[in-house]
Order: sequence, then C-alpha cells, then structure tokens
Amino acid sequence: PQVAADEGILHASGSGLPPVTKDYCIIYNSKWTSLPKSLDNATFRTLENLTSTVLCSSPEVPSGIMKDKAVVVMRGNCTFLEKARIAQSLGAKMLLIASKSRLFPISDNKTDFEDVTLPVALIRYNDIVDMQLTLGNEVNVTLYSPPLPEFDYSMVVIFLIAVSTVALGGYWSGVAELENLKAIASPGERETRRKKEENVTFTPVTVILFVAICCVMLVLLYFFYKWLVYVIISVFCLASAMSLYNCLAALVGEIPFGQCRITCCNKTIEVRLIFLAVFCTAAAVVWAVFRNEDRWAWILQDILGVAFCLNFIKTLKMPNFKSCVILLGLLLLYDVFFVFITPFITKNGASIMVEVAAGPFGNSEKLPVVIRVPRLEHSASTLCDLPFSLLGFGDIIVPGLLVAYCRRFDVQTSSSSVYYISCTIAYAVGMVLTFVVLALMKMGQPALLYLVPCTLITSSLVAWRRKEMKKFWKGSNYQV
Repeated sequence: PQVAADEGILHASGSGLPPVTKDYCIIYNSKWTSLPKSLDNATFRTLENLTSTVLCSSPEVPSGIMKDKAVVVMRGNCTFLEKARIAQSLGAKMLLIASKSRLFPISDNKTDFEDVTLPVALIRYNDIVDMQLTLGNEVNVTLYSPPLPEFDYSMVVIFLIAVSTVALGGYWSGVAELENLKAIASPGERETRRKKEENVTFTPVTVILFVAICCVMLVLLYFFYKWLVYVIISVFCLASAMSLYNCLAALVGEIPFGQCRITCCNKTIEVRLIFLAVFCTAAAVVWAVFRNEDRWAWILQDILGVAFCLNFIKTLKMPNFKSCVILLGLLLLYDVFFVFITPFITKNGASIMVEVAAGPFGNSEKLPVVIRVPRLEHSASTLCDLPFSLLGFGDIIVPGLLVAYCRRFDVQTSSSSVYYISCTIAYAVGMVLTFVVLALMKMGQPALLYLVPCTLITSSLVAWRRKEMKKFWKGSNYQV
C-alpha cells in the first residue's frame, strides 16, 4: 500500500565479519526530524529492542538501558510526543515505534516537538522481527532519506518489453492473415485452414459489451477483492499456460526434425507438443506457487504475461478501423474515469483502479495482470511501497489490437507495412510520453490516455495521406 508521508530508510548492520547489512522502510515527519540524504553523514547507534513495552511511562524500562542507544518500542495508547519525551529523558538518541498495522503518517502539533531533539520514526513490527532473524541480536542502525530519483531505468526495460510485444503480436497477426488469404486462393487448403482458425472477430456491439464487462469486473474486484483475486489468479494461470503453448508451438512447428507422432483415440499428435504442453503447464503452476517470491517470480510472471498478450493480439481480430476507434475510445474513457473520477465518489477518496491494482485494504495478494520489473534506482519510495515498475496488460493489448489491424490491412492491400510500422512507432512515442508525464507528476498515469491518441491519430493520418481512409475505416471485403 502506498504511504502518504515522509519516507526514509533504516540501515541496519549486524555484528558479524564481514557485517551483514539490510535496509528497512520507515515513516517520519520531516517537520520534527531532519534526516541526512546519504549514509556518509549518518551516525550509527546500537539498537535496543524494547518491543515488550509501549513506553508510556518511565518506570516501564530499567534505568540506564537506553543511554546513547537507538530504542524500538511498540505503538500504544499514548502519543508519539509522550514516547519521545520519555525516551529523550532516559538518554536515548533515536526512537523507533513498531507498528503491527499499516504504516500511517505521523502527525502532531509541530510546536509541541520543539524540545524533542532525537529522531522519531515509525517502522513495521515484522521488519524488527526480520532484523533479529537476519542480523542477530547485536545490531547497529542509522536513519537517512535519499532523494527520489527523477527517472528509474526499469522504465527502459518496461518500454522494450511493451514495444517488442506489440510489434511481434502485430507481425504474428499479419502472418496469420497471409495464410488465410493463401487458403482462400487455394480451395484444397480452405477447409483445412478453417479447422485450424482460432481467431475471434470483434464487432462494434461486442466491443461495447466487452467494455461493459470490464467496468463491472473492476467494480466487483473493488468490493469483493479478497475472493475474486484468487479467481483472477486461476484464470491467469490457465490462460497464460495456453498462450505460452500457442506461442512456443508456432516456433516448434518451424523446426524440421523431432516430428515423431503417437496415435490415441483415432487422433495423432506430435510427441514434442506433449512435452511442450507439460512444460507450459509446469511454468504456470510454479508461478502460482511462488508468485509472492519477489526475487525471481516477476521474471516468470513477465514471460507468461508477454505470451498472454501476444496470443490475445494474434487471436482477437478487429474487422475495421471503426471498431478500433470504438474500442480504444471507450477503454480510454474507462481508464480515465476509474483513475481520476472515482476518487470523488469513493469514501476514502482513493481511485478504484489504483486500489484494485495495489490490493484494496492492504491485501497482500496482487492481481497478476501486469508486467513487473524491479526498480533499479535506490530510494525510500522504492523500499517502502514501489519496489516494482508496473505496466498493465491492457496498455499492451488494447493498442496492440490496432497495430495488428494495421498489419493485416498492409497484407490485404500490399502496402509495404507502412501502416504497421507507423502505428508501432506511434505506440513507442506514446510510451515515452507516458514516462515523461510520470516523471513530471510523480504519480501513476493511465497509459491509454497517451497511447490511444498517438496510435489513432497516426493511423488516421497515414490512411488520409494514402487516400485509403474509406477502405481503412470499413475494412476489406474479406474481413467484412
């Protein structure tokens, strides 16, 4: 959950050789406490664990135990100010207040803290437990608050994943379209091709129905998140395993060897495809079991997510530019409404989209419908609440459907990929614009707000410049 407060870092060092160090998130009030911006100017103190007390009165702790030390106590009924004054009077040099609940902002009257000189910060109780398990009982700690970086290089990885997925999905859709056109020209292959065809075509009516379902599903997730999140995880595992199989099967099919088959129930199947299906299923199961392992599970989630997006873009066909405009326009309004408008409706003033993405009410389970890349720049915000840069699948799939339509239109009109290339470049420009606004505003952005105008306007200009707008708008006779 995001924390609306001053965020800092507690740097802890164990007593071993070489010393083991680890960083933990803290919340502090910059009006009371001024923290150094780097470890170079920070002073280390020995940590005294007094989480058995809440420090609401002096007799709670033995005399002299706090002298020149950093002290951690539990949150209690008394105020932070009362705890700080007691700790300072007993000789403590730093006060940490452990909380078993979510870290809320520290607020109090500034003038009351004028006589308090020791730094005061709030820390998660689970982090204190982890500190003892990881570093031992003899720990030295210090506090600092590095500035928030203007740009995180994880955005470059997100950009490359998104643009390459959209480009590859559009190209794959064009290959499938070319095979369809060849099948039509050859009556002998037509029936075989029709049996293999797995595409689903969106009409304007189904587009509107699809967006309505998205709205209903998002609202249901907001109110019934703790149950529906497991439904979404299950659906993602099934869909991503099938998508990974389809993507890899297309590559395996190009390999000219290892094509031995077995017959079962009057059907023949290649042995290598059986092993491929087992591998894809195992990948989805492993992710489901270890999905909360932040060190490496994100790699598997991104692989499955890219496969899901590629298969979706290739399978779902837009019949014409008219349907693309309706789909992208409605989903743009959907994105903006649930990000910017819903804070005026909800009781806690939070965006429904942001709450669902983060897990409402501090839920530890997260929806797997995002590409995740660990943030590479070290900062308190990275440690406290934003360890990953995120991009939703919708921000890849929705513009990707337009790119795929442009690629198929290129194939149908033999236009040298001009629509496909220009729309892909427009998508890349929209992603860059999203990152620029993100860096300037320091808050999450609905990426479709920038991706939709870039891709729709570019495609329209290309069609208008080539005097093909009517055909581009209505689609080819084959598609209709």
